[in-house]
Amino acid sequence: MNPLTDKPARDEVKLIVLPPPDMISALANRTIGGFIVAEPFNAAAENLRIEKVLRFTGDVWRDHACCVVLLREEDIQQNRAWAQGVVNAVVKAQQWLGTHRHEAATILSRESGRNYTPHPLAALDRVLTDQEIDSYFQTGAIKHPDWHEQRIGFQPFPFASYTEELIRRLKETTLEGDLTFLRQLDPATVAGDLVDESLIKAILNEIAGASVFGLDSSFTRTETLSL
Repeated sequence: MNPLTDKPARDEVKLIVLPPPDMISALANRTIGGFIVAEPFNAAAENLRIEKVLRFTGDVWRDHACCVVLLREEDIQQNRAWAQGVVNAVVKAQQWLGTHRHEAATILSRESGRNYTPHPLAALDRVLTDQEIDSYFQTGAIKHPDWHEQRIGFQPFPFASYTEELIRRLKETTLEGDLTFLRQLDPATVAGDLVDESLIKAILNEIAGASVFGLDSSFTRTETLSL
């Protein structure tokens, strides 16, 4: 399948970039045939009955990273206490979110009046509380129920294996432009350069260890990808 063609054949697609809020209206008026996007835009389209989820990316790449926290290297090195405080806050928020999903949806919704997000409670609740998860087994949107994936999960550790596998996959992906830089990248070197595990390990030790998030104390894993 060639995703870069302007005139796609029956076995091809044309990819275009849209702001996530525009994807829903574009799908509704049939300007596009589908989209891939982070939540809760999928849930919002489902609630409007204009979308059917065909597949969850977490069911293709087990425990894949969706969103990550990035800090400037100079801040990590020169403002270590501040950087640790940022990471501590994120990890503790993830810990709370894992056991207060409906409450989190309520707080983040537009109905709360707090202006955290413009999303309705119905969409956020659908995502955070895994509503109707069993129905996705029936439709094939989830093909690996034994993975026990959540529609949105909260796990703070940046596994080096994930970054390494991501670089390897990017090297195999059809991309436009000069790919010289990408082809020269070494996956292990990239993971070492981009990821600082010490900040995460420090706060995990403070809150009773990796088991709080169901992680192995070795902080290693094998990446699993399966269609």
